[in-house]
Amino acid sequence: MTNSARAAELSITSLQDWLDACPTPFHVVDRAASVLLSTNFVETHQLSRDLPSQGFIRRDGAIVAWRRSSHSGAPFHIVGAHTDSPNLRVQPRPDIRQAGCSQLGIEIYGGVLLNSWLDRDLGIAGRVITTDGTQQLFNVAEPIARIPQLAIHLDREVNDKGLLLNKQLHMTPLWSSNDVVTFLDWLNATTGIPTSDIASYDAHLFDIVPANILGQDKSFLASGRLDNQVSCWAAVESLIRIDAPAHTAVVVLNDHEEVGSVSTTGAAGPLLEHVLTALSITGRANITEHSDTLRASRALSVDNAHALHPNYQDRHEPRHAPIVNEGVAVKVNGNQRYATSATGVAYVTNLASRNNVALQTFVSRNDMPCGSTIGPITAGRLGIDTVDVGVPQLSMHSAREMCGVNDPLTLVSLLSAFLHD
Repeated sequence: MTNSARAAELSITSLQDWLDACPTPFHVVDRAASVLLSTNFVETHQLSRDLPSQGFIRRDGAIVAWRRSSHSGAPFHIVGAHTDSPNLRVQPRPDIRQAGCSQLGIEIYGGVLLNSWLDRDLGIAGRVITTDGTQQLFNVAEPIARIPQLAIHLDREVNDKGLLLNKQLHMTPLWSSNDVVTFLDWLNATTGIPTSDIASYDAHLFDIVPANILGQDKSFLASGRLDNQVSCWAAVESLIRIDAPAHTAVVVLNDHEEVGSVSTTGAAGPLLEHVLTALSITGRANITEHSDTLRASRALSVDNAHALHPNYQDRHEPRHAPIVNEGVAVKVNGNQRYATSATGVAYVTNLASRNNVALQTFVSRNDMPCGSTIGPITAGRLGIDTVDVGVPQLSMHSAREMCGVNDPLTLVSLLSAFLHD
């Protein structure tokens, strides 16, 4: 069976289930680990000389998994994505009481599209770390908090002049009309962990509406965190579907891309580099041979691209605006906001052609700033030729984003072919 045929067995409901189960990076890692364990991957907790032939290691909101080639000294084929999404995160001392309401102090994480979080029913998910160092995930997909928008009667020019939101003043959620229960009390009731045993926590707000298929032709997918969990899901699904790869197949899901990637679990950190070195050592390579292996390796940085917006076509470069449901976008930027080179484009184009995968090209307008990805960071840190690709989407960085139902499955076909190549 071909890789494309195996990908075709997938249903978009698999992605929907993933999205609903993963409101935070820690849940992404937990979900990825569960999928890998169910397909005979072995978890390791340290990078020893005896790494399993197909295994994974996780660190907080990041995970690296691999399937070693049977060929000694085989180069790496690496798929990278990120587990984090812009959102609202509960502060360490969040309890606020004012105007007869109890509110939660939040910190805005990443480039949040602020207005998209107004008037939504919000749940809370994350992890609790106890005084003995153990961690417990929690996920309460119930309407616990809400940020009410100011009535138009009190802001009569909002439709003409636009909505202006102050991050400190206007984005504080309401979650109670009394002040009896503190946030720590709520965590205790939610997790069963006594407040005296709670040393710290990560708590993220999220839109509780499940991932849904929409459109009269059922051709769109709407959900929170499509950027970049579509890529995380596709990377893991691709890794578990390949057999006997010619290269050592590696998937890395980094955290903190939305805030610059500079952390122990971000792409600018050493996690992937350490894993690749350990894999080479397990294969009995020395440092020079490992360097040669890296130079012969390839990486795909997988992060969603801006689809052509029908209502704002002037915001796109007219010849390089990918369309929803017409294939994966190759992302190009001569200023190295994306890592894609001409040789990389040639490689991916040839790979896609051989595997009947539809490709498009994304380039930003010259008069609009271009975002970036883990691609340039990975390429610069490791010296590996890297190509940026991704699924076209709308409403990027909204609390609820939108893409086509076909493109994620097309992405699995491309990544499976790349990892097996």
